[in-house]
Parts: sequence; C-alpha cells; structure tokens
Amino acid sequence: MTSLSVNVNKVAVLRNSRGGTDPDVVRAAMTCLRAGAHGITVHPRPDQRHIRADDVFALSELTRQHGVEFNIEGNPFAPPREGYPGLLQLCEQTRPAQATLVPDGDGQLTSDHGFDFARDGERLRPLIAELKSYGCRVSLFVDAGNPDIAQAAALGADRVELYTGPYAETFANGNVEQAPAPFVTAARRAQAAGLGVNAGHDLSQANLYHFLSHVPDVLEVSIGHALIGEALYDGLETTVTEYLKLITQADSPAS
Repeated sequence: MTSLSVNVNKVAVLRNSRGGTDPDVVRAAMTCLRAGAHGITVHPRPDQRHIRADDVFALSELTRQHGVEFNIEGNPFAPPREGYPGLLQLCEQTRPAQATLVPDGDGQLTSDHGFDFARDGERLRPLIAELKSYGCRVSLFVDAGNPDIAQAAALGADRVELYTGPYAETFANGNVEQAPAPFVTAARRAQAAGLGVNAGHDLSQANLYHFLSHVPDVLEVSIGHALIGEALYDGLETTVTEYLKLITQADSPAS
C-alpha cells in the first residue's frame, strides 16, 4: 500500500505569520497521525520561513513515540546559518527514517525541479553515504523526464521522489489521460534500476487517485499544501481520512 506522509510546513507558515506558537505544528501532526497518516514530512529551509530546527526535534520525538516514519526534506548543499544547523546535522541529531534531498534555494517559493545528476551527482555521492550511515533511507527529488534517473541508484540512493507539479498542471488543464504518462515511464525506469518510487508536489484529492491508479508501485506520497488547504474547509482529521480512502481505492481498484 502507498504510504501517506503529511507535510506540515504550511501549519508553520501560518504560525510564523503572526509569531507565537499557534497553530501548534506538533498538535497538527498528532491530529494527522490520529487520523491514520503513515508519517510526517518537514522541509526546513535555511531562511526558516516555515519549519524551524526546534520543530524538527519536536516532530522527531512525536513520530518516534507513535512508531511512524519521519521524513526530512532539504538541500544538502545549503550551508548552515544562524538558527539552521544544516540538513545533515539535523538528520544526524534526529535520525529520521528518510532524508529526501531537494535542490531548492532561498529564492524559490517551493521546490520546482529535481537534481541534474550530471552536474550534482559526484557532490551528492558522499552526502548520501553520510546520511545512510545515520540509518536514513535516502530519496532524491527528480523530474520525470530526467534521462539519468537510474543514476540515483549508482549514487547510493534508495529511492527517488518524482516531482509531480507538471502532472498536476496537466491534469488541471483537462489533459487527464495524458497527465500520468511521463511518470509511468519514469517509475518503471527507476524501479528497473532497483529504486523505490515516491511522489510529491501539488497532489490533491482531485488528482491523487488518477495518479496512483496509473503510476505503478508508488511507495509514498508526501502531501502538504493541498491537504492543509482542504483541511480549512473540512477539518484535518476528515481530510487525512479522505486521502487514505483514495489511496486504498487506488491500491485495490477491483474493490
């Protein structure tokens, strides 16, 4: 079954817009877990625009207590700065189940492209090895059209996370049947190289079932922006439950 990892960054965005501690990121994550989510994802950035280092430590403890996976995303090349110790140090201190490496920068509103392995591969190799020495499973954020997707395995990664922004855009534009095709190809190429396949970005209740019912053997979806937005209308527990229903339906289409 595909796992649902809820990204709680947007809860931290709302908190930080006012200061203080409300809404409480840990309480939101606990609500997601109570509703059945399989894990929690965070993407701490050096500019601390949403999730901060103290959130990472608190959520690490929460997920450990609940026996679920904790996934930390981030740019392994971003240097530490005040309040941000760096992705690898955060992983060393919290030992998440998974570290998802993403080539984002401060100027990006959100992650919008995957790694170029021809350019970044040899820089990634020792960092992947270090993360794995902490017991982390390592996933690399990739574009579905990356011709070198299998190279992630040669670099030591365990999985790739397919950047699904283009899928969501194509789906929203009405090209529903064409939307998953590049991702089906990418997933099969990755799996043939021995890589597990995750997916994330702009997945929502509107498009998730279609994606999972076409793209084979997706191990995990990481969903934050749409899920938190939908929860404003329907409540967090209800929204997580609806996502889990969609995943179950996609995993068991004959039922």
